Amino acid sequence: MDGNRRFARERNLPTLEGHKLGYEKAKEVARWCRDAGVRHLILYAFSTENWNRSKEEVSYLTDMMKTLLFSEAEELRKESGAVRFVGDLDRFGADIAARARELEAGNPADPALTVVIALSYGGRAEVLQAVNKILAGGASGAVGEEEFAKHLWTAGIPDPDIILRTGGERRLSGFLPWQGVYSELFFSDTYWPAFSKKEFDDLLADYAKRERRMGK
Repeated sequence: MDGNRRFARERNLPTLEGHKLGYEKAKEVARWCRDAGVRHLILYAFSTENWNRSKEEVSYLTDMMKTLLFSEAEELRKESGAVRFVGDLDRFGADIAARARELEAGNPADPALTVVIALSYGGRAEVLQAVNKILAGGASGAVGEEEFAKHLWTAGIPDPDIILRTGGERRLSGFLPWQGVYSELFFSDTYWPAFSKKEFDDLLADYAKRERRMGK
């Protein structure tokens, strides 16, 4: 969800206002996904590198996560949704990590939409923690793909069919490197807060025309 800060700067708004608008857009896109029959939406909300931003910005984003955890997730539940959190949540503090696990434990069995929030997430960090978990478990010999995937933060979540990055950049910046090897990639020049329903619909229409051979 790239482009929040640039969207704000170009409109002479505070940087933090850009994040607020981006947060509102995420809720809007979740509704579009649910209405379109999309069953899983993964939002890259906070990367491991984002901890290097200014103290003010990190504090604001952390407060935003608390708002999500303590109010918005319950609203999502009312619309037959579920939430999952992937990443090194402990870096946000024990209270946030505990609340995230509590929310996950109360998810419905067959939700219309599962929104997955990637927090303090980095693809390399995820792979390394999976390797370390396997080693700590005393594994010996070769480990297959299915077994390895069980140790990822995204265990149990389908690999993404589509990966979209807004904001004009043409790179994935550590987003789901293991899971996204056969994802269809889309890049939009539109900043995330301005991403429109038409662009969303056009993306799904384009995806429907693509032939996915999965390496075959």
